[in-house]
Parts: sequence; C-alpha cells; structure tokens
Amino acid sequence: MSALSLRGITKAFGGNQILNGVSLDVGAGEFIALVGPSGCGKSTLLRVLAGLDHADRGEILIGGRDMSGVAAAERNIAMVFQSYALYPHLTASQNIAVPLAMRRLSRMERLPFVGSLIPGQRATRATIARDVREMATSLKIDHLLDRKPGQMSGGQRQRVALARAMVRQPSIFLMDEPLSNLDANLRVHARGEIVELHRRAGVPTLYVTHDQAEALSMADRVAVMMGGRLLQIASPQVIYDDPVHIEVARFIGQPRINLLPAFAEGGVVLCGGLRLALENAPAGKTPVTIAIRPEFVFLAKSRHDGLAARIERVEFLGSEVILHCRLDAIGETVIAKVQPSEASGLAAGDAVGLRLSPGRTLVFAEDGSRLAGFVAGGDPGLSSADAGLDGDADTERERAHG
Repeated sequence: MSALSLRGITKAFGGNQILNGVSLDVGAGEFIALVGPSGCGKSTLLRVLAGLDHADRGEILIGGRDMSGVAAAERNIAMVFQSYALYPHLTASQNIAVPLAMRRLSRMERLPFVGSLIPGQRATRATIARDVREMATSLKIDHLLDRKPGQMSGGQRQRVALARAMVRQPSIFLMDEPLSNLDANLRVHARGEIVELHRRAGVPTLYVTHDQAEALSMADRVAVMMGGRLLQIASPQVIYDDPVHIEVARFIGQPRINLLPAFAEGGVVLCGGLRLALENAPAGKTPVTIAIRPEFVFLAKSRHDGLAARIERVEFLGSEVILHCRLDAIGETVIAKVQPSEASGLAAGDAVGLRLSPGRTLVFAEDGSRLAGFVAGGDPGLSSADAGLDGDADTERERAHG
C-alpha cells in the first residue's frame, strides 16, 4: 500500500482548469520531485493535498485513509513554503516549537501568564524545548536558536523552516520550492542537506520545483506536470533518456534538446539529409519531430562527412563547449555539446559536418506522443552509418570518429 495516493484530483478556479485528473502514488520513504513550468498546477496540487484548498473531484489517501473532509490540522502533513513563513517576532527556537506547542498544549496552557499556573504545563514545555534543541542540533542550527529571522541568512532561515516541519514527525513532507530564494551556490549545498535529512527521517516527500536540476539530482522519481496533467512519472534517468511526450523532452535537459521538423512516409522519417527507418510508422505522409540531446551530436571529420552546418555561436563552459550550428539543408539550429579539445580553433562562421547517434534519436508524433520502434537507416548524417556501430553502445568511439 502506498503511503500517499492521489486519485483523479481535479481543481478549477472560476473557468480556469488548474488540475485535470491528477493521479500519483508515493511509496513509504520515497522522494518525488514534481516539476513543471510556472502555472502548471504544482503548488495548487500541494495545497489540495495539505487541505489548504479542496479538490472539486478525486480522492486523497494517506496510509490508506481517505482524507475527504479531514481538516488540514488533522492530516499530520508538514509543509515548507518558498517564503519559509517564519514568524518575524519569534526566535528560531520559538518558531521551531510552534507546531509542538499547538499539539501538546491546550489553549489555556499556551497563555503566557495563566498557562504557567496549570499543573504539568512546565514539564510539557521542558519536553518541547528538549525536542527543539535535538532537532536544531541535527540540522546544525543550535547556535541560531536565540536569533530572530531578520538576524539570519536565507540559508539559515531555510533550515529553521525545515526544522519546524520535521520536529513534529509528520507522516508526509510537502516542500513548495524551498530553495528558490537562495543564491546558486547555497542552493547546490542545500539540495544535499535536504536529501540527507529525507533519508534520515524516512518520510514520504513531495517536492515541488520549476528547477529541473533540483528535480533530477534529488528525487527517487520525477513527475513532470504540464497544463494540470502529469505527463510522465519515472526515475530521473528514464525521464531524461526516454521521455514519452515531446513536452517532457523539451522541458528536461540543459542545454535544451534538439527538435527538428520532419515527416514520416512509408516507414521512413525524412529531415533534410537525414533518412531514418521507423517501425510501425503512421500511414501516409505525416508530420513528425526528430529529437536528440546535444551530447549525442558529434563533429564529423569534415564538412562533407555528415550533415553540413555552419557554427553560429560558441559557448566555452570549461569542461565542455556548446556549439550552436545551423543546418544548411533545412535552416534549423542544432546544439552540440563537445569536449574542449574537439572544439579547439572553431569559431562562429566556420563550416562543419555533424553526425547524430542513431540509438539516441527520438521521434515524436504530431500530437506530441513518442513513436516507438525507431531503427537507424544507412545515412551519412548518422554516426553509425559508415562505421557500422550501434549509437548507444560506444560514445567514446563516436567522439574518436569526430
């Protein structure tokens, strides 16, 4: 049984459909990143799950229990917001203690003067203080307990917000872009911290982000959302290597995936100088799109050995070089990611030949769905054509050939 199950969640605001039949299962201790562009419904889904908004249709099951009609406070879900939502007038210690005080102390016991007269209140507060310090120590923020949010950096506030969420030992963690307010270097460090905290806590986590690097580097599985629908849920490698929809391929990956307009006819995909065999191809002449990642586009030995192109821009990134090349035959730009040694001496305006790895070439139908059964045909633009190599099997030989 899944720790968390969403079944056909639908939500609209006015005439605007935000969530459209979203279904998702999260296993015990699993970390799932929900990724997609702004406005695709990620944060709305988290709010519905937390009980802050209500779904128009669908079911939410936590540990097999139906959450319909269950108040947010009774769902035992901890949520970390983009803004951290810390109380500015309270110290870090007091902020972390808030959920424990709300659960363990009655309304009368929480009153500053009257509460101290109620038997057992002091012992409960001492237990809360101990739990707060233990959590702060585990997150290495015990030296911040007496500071208020205004006296802390963004990274420190983020850890205080995490401590407040974790101290209550929730059944589910929800994180809504918790790193978006941090600078680039701190974000990379914070990713590792969150993953380590998740492993220690072992609590199912749904992590919302628009940053694909966060999703791919942190999650056990990635769920890609577009227009209120989940297009694909899979491991980071499968999402990257085998996208089932063109929008998934387009959104995931930096630099972006190369997309080339083509058409399929008679079991063959044609695109300028490219000619690819495709099993189970659609009948008749049908528009399709060829897609290939930049790391599987290689420089040929000469301009005449492969697809003729001209370099538009060269981006030197230290360990790799990004070449933006315009294909002569169709006028489309193709991005190639190569080693600095391969790009040595190349500049904008130079003529080059490009070769594609056939086993890494994807074909998508007009509706965006993936067409299966691709088989590389003999073509000078395909890197295996002359050498008889399988494009998936030997990247090093591909590079040596270039």
